[in-house]
Amino acid sequence: MSKPAVIVIYVLAMVSSVVIVDICFFKHLFWERLIANIGIVLLYVAFYLAFINK
Repeated sequence: MSKPAVIVIYVLAMVSSVVIVDICFFKHLFWERLIANIGIVLLYVAFYLAFINK
């Protein structure tokens, strides 16, 4: 699979996990939702830098 395709799939997985966490757990809690979203994005960035960026 080409690198742009992997990146697109990776970004779609990140967006879908953020949306699922927002809808399932933090629907009416703004600050908790914001902190969870930042944490999810940081985890995806760390995984990308550690494994996919090589």
